[in-house]
Amino acid sequence: MGNRVWNDKKRFIWILSLLLLVAFAVTSGISYQVAHDSLSTQIKENTLPLTSDNIYSEIQQDLLRPIFISSLMAQDTFVRDWTINREQTPDKLIRYLKEIQDKYATVTSFFVSEASRKYYHSSGVLKQIEDIEPEDAWYFRVRSLPKHEHYEVNIDPDTADKNRTVIYVNYKVFDFDGNFIGVTGVGLAVESVKRLIELYQARYNRSVYFTDRQGNVTLHSEQYNGAASLQTSSGLESLATRILTSPSASFSYQKAGETVYLNSRLVSEFKWHLIVEQQEDRGEQKLLTTFWVNIGLSLLITIAILLIANMTLGKYQRKLERMASTDKLTGAANRQAFEDYFAKSLANSILESSPMSVLLLDIDHFKRVNDCHGHNIGDLVIQTLSHLLKGQLRNDDLLCRWGGEEFLILLPGCSLSQGSDIAEKIRKLVEARLVTINGCEINITISCGVAECRTSEKAEELINRVDIALYQAKEQGRNRVVMSY
Repeated sequence: MGNRVWNDKKRFIWILSLLLLVAFAVTSGISYQVAHDSLSTQIKENTLPLTSDNIYSEIQQDLLRPIFISSLMAQDTFVRDWTINREQTPDKLIRYLKEIQDKYATVTSFFVSEASRKYYHSSGVLKQIEDIEPEDAWYFRVRSLPKHEHYEVNIDPDTADKNRTVIYVNYKVFDFDGNFIGVTGVGLAVESVKRLIELYQARYNRSVYFTDRQGNVTLHSEQYNGAASLQTSSGLESLATRILTSPSASFSYQKAGETVYLNSRLVSEFKWHLIVEQQEDRGEQKLLTTFWVNIGLSLLITIAILLIANMTLGKYQRKLERMASTDKLTGAANRQAFEDYFAKSLANSILESSPMSVLLLDIDHFKRVNDCHGHNIGDLVIQTLSHLLKGQLRNDDLLCRWGGEEFLILLPGCSLSQGSDIAEKIRKLVEARLVTINGCEINITISCGVAECRTSEKAEELINRVDIALYQAKEQGRNRVVMSY
């Protein structure tokens, strides 16, 4: 099965590579041919939108990274558990925020608790949020966002440094029952984002800026010399409404006697419009350069996609293999894994003429544990027994959770008497151990059946014999080992 999965994975990677490369080659070739036929049409309908897409792809990595970080923080079990547990040991959360800030190179990281309204920052507890404080209005705005909206992006002065302006990603945090318990997030310095815009402009020789949904210019480079909004920009007055109501659009307009081509795209995560502009003469000079830049970027994106696809497939392949062979509660093998391992062990036993035994054990009166302490404690008792059993086994032995409170142990190279000795040792260890869970002291015992595999005996026949032995142990008063001869 493993070889087949590996071959399927390689086949998928090769097909994906071929599709990406063919799609890239065809798209680039068509774009280049159209550019020779009609430069104006190429700029308006192909080159500028393609450049905008490339910039948008880089924004996905550079600007949308804080949203991903904030999402991870909002879903972090530590943050939610710490808040639910009445915000004890604030130093732990402050250290967590500091580690987030250092690891992801953000200018700030924070958490505001709904219960205490304290503003926790990577440098300490800065203040307490108040609904009468204008600079705290962002918190109540985020708290009242519609249920399907989990975060907000805004530009405000840094709470820890009033001289610095920060792009905040404010992400709502919910407890495990879906109740709102606070807001967390990170921030990017506006200056660093401006440098990114300048980098895009230099790389693509285009004018790049952002506007909000109302048309106000929110971010731009130092070289930007336009108006403060689309509605007041010369030549754009009549296009502003169409730009702001369309998720993606291309236009051309006259500015100072020259034709300017404009491409807009809604960055839905930020709720901003990305505006990319190019003058006609500039496009004429840089047409060939842009083509080769797009070639390089497409290749890099193709390589990145293939690397990500390979890593993702490998991760899920390993996860599926673990899920297919492991019991979720105890980490022991499941029945599927037992059947595979039994077949291999039986073949080795026949080849080497060595014995092989199985133990089937069951927790005595386990229903009383569940009835007295609850199923959660019962699960912990099963986990504790699983850990104890693993500690008594050899490397070649296999522990399998057979169902409920039953465990089956496969012992290659062990005769019936050796298996019985191991079972008796385990029984005494369990009987002598006092299991303490959440302040509850629980004494448990086990009953166990032992059987040695006979020549040409099938797995189901062996399991049936050892199950009968376990039943006899129960009938004889429990807390004992019975062998099946």
